[in-house]
Amino acid sequence: MTQGRVVSVHVGATGTLDKDADQSLEMAIDGIVGDRHRGATRKAWATGDKQVGGTVRRNERQWSAIAHEDVEQISQAMSLAQPLTAGAIAVNICIQGIPDFSRLPRGTTLTFESGVVLMVEEYNPPCGDMALHVAENNVTTSGEPPTPQSFSEAAKFCRGLVGVVEVPGSIRAGDQVTVESELLPKWLRS
Repeated sequence: MTQGRVVSVHVGATGTLDKDADQSLEMAIDGIVGDRHRGATRKAWATGDKQVGGTVRRNERQWSAIAHEDVEQISQAMSLAQPLTAGAIAVNICIQGIPDFSRLPRGTTLTFESGVVLMVEEYNPPCGDMALHVAENNVTTSGEPPTPQSFSEAAKFCRGLVGVVEVPGSIRAGDQVTVESELLPKWLRS
């Protein structure tokens, strides 16, 4: 069991890649109220999903989270003049103090002091659309725009996680979060 702290929370409307900073997130059983990724189902992407593009499937991406330390690392690796924020790379929750956050396995739970419980489904790989968005909206310390490939390379193993809501409620910036790896079922633990 590891503890960290919520640095910031972000919500993004349909039609935008950025997610705006907010004071709190209202987590419903099907995702974040007001966020474009909310829903029990989603359509499979043309590439990257097991299903044929457009197939209606379970939504394993009701929320996204990243380590504050990883956002800083990505910004430094890209030599950006202004550091990225979690919202600028379409992430809902930025958490500080959890080592190897992007490598937490499926089934790991994030329990917030409000009682909200989120479950990790998978790693959130850097996508081409986000790489292009970052390149178009940032500048390096040399005054040049970064290449889309620089974001994909810098974020390759530290882009964060996606998952589902297990217990709804509110998450606020400053909240404590406890991270626990998946436990064996009670009948297997004795």
